[in-house]
Amino acid sequence: MDTELQSLLYQQWSNGACRGYVIRAMENCDFSPDDITRVVSELHYVFDTCGIEEAETHYQNSPY
Repeated sequence: MDTELQSLLYQQWSNGACRGYVIRAMENCDFSPDDITRVVSELHYVFDTCGIEEAETHYQNSPY
C-alpha cells in the first residue's frame, strides 16, 4: 500500500473535523448562517448521545 493511501486510511477521527465537513457542505449548498448554526449545535448533542457504530448504522439505513 502506498504511503499516501495508508495515511488517508489511518487518519484520526475528530468530531471537530466532522463538524467542519458538515459546515463546508452546508456552505457549498448555500444554507443560511442560522441554519448552519442550528445544525452544528445539534451535532454537539448527537455526538454526546450517539456512538460511532450507531451513527454508521443510521447512515447505512438512511435514504441518503
